[in-house]
Amino acid sequence: MNGPARMMERKSRMKVPSFDLKEQNQKLKEDLFRAIEEVVLSGQFILGEVVEEFEKAIAAYCGVRHAIGVANGSDALYIALVACGIGPGDEVITTPFTFFATAGSIARAGATPVFADIDIITFSIDPREVERKITHRTKAILPVHLYGLPADMDPLNEIARKHNLKVIEDAAQAIGAEYRGRKVGALGDVACISFFPTKNLGAFGDAGMIVTDSDEIADKCRILRVHGSRKKYYHEMLGINSRLDALQARILLTKLKYLDCWTERRRQIATRYSDKLAGLRGIALPVEPEGYRHVFHQYTIKVEQRAALKEFLSTHGVSSTVYYPLPLHLQKAFEGLGYRRGDFPKSERASEIVLSLPMFPEMRDETVDYVAGVISDFLKRSDTSAK
Repeated sequence: MNGPARMMERKSRMKVPSFDLKEQNQKLKEDLFRAIEEVVLSGQFILGEVVEEFEKAIAAYCGVRHAIGVANGSDALYIALVACGIGPGDEVITTPFTFFATAGSIARAGATPVFADIDIITFSIDPREVERKITHRTKAILPVHLYGLPADMDPLNEIARKHNLKVIEDAAQAIGAEYRGRKVGALGDVACISFFPTKNLGAFGDAGMIVTDSDEIADKCRILRVHGSRKKYYHEMLGINSRLDALQARILLTKLKYLDCWTERRRQIATRYSDKLAGLRGIALPVEPEGYRHVFHQYTIKVEQRAALKEFLSTHGVSSTVYYPLPLHLQKAFEGLGYRRGDFPKSERASEIVLSLPMFPEMRDETVDYVAGVISDFLKRSDTSAK
């Protein structure tokens, strides 16, 4: 077998996961084991000095004065909503094209999620649609920085000021992303971050953070995360048990210093994908509007023949994922809200054509090229068969 043939044979056997932490963990093994040992020997496992150190680091990173560590990103959303005074009888406007926790947290707080459609190009909530949904019961806007791209925050904040609403950022997928020179987390009244293991900065389990410049919101969040208690056994309000583990905080502190480097590598991978896939028929690539900085938690394309492409990728060893296959307004859990198919056509359309390609900082250029090559082969075959 000649050289080129061997190369093709090797490439045909390439296995590419959607996400893989093994190489990253191997590189950081000594630092991570040292961090774990430090917590084990300290005997302090819930909140404490390590958590406070991590909170200060995240607050500084996001450019705000307060960070409150909680058990996960979903709790972060719930606690932030309650701290903003959201409860029964209130409405919160958000996007139907996101992970369930966004609207689920609104309902969990006793409020009603009100959906507004997205911009199909950026996948972010459309400010024009938001304004149309405001009623006398509206108390907040909850935009999502989906896939690592910030929502269009200036018009959303302007709408909020006009109607005296809170703005709560769902920044679960977007730590480090920027909008007009400011990091997400500092763009609204309060923001929520997830450190789920597959996030750009991931823990070894569940972990979350609330960040804000507001003293009042921060104080309420700190009380709410410990059963509504400022002083042990004395409870000022109904809170929950949602405290950040010291172990997760120390692991995240260990990894935080690499975040910007990992983000830059994600951006390089995204650029390489876009360069390789540019000009192909039947596919639309992610965008980065002027003044935005995308951190590419996901590299998400739009493709008409999604199911066929996903299967073709799989047969060539490439994993891919659909985020998200069913918009929230069509979920059974929200059928009581009375929405129907056709109410949010852009969100519904996005759910039919989005496909997220493998994306993690340790991906090598040749792996990116392989994935792009498989996609190119599929699209060229499809184009030829259509003629």
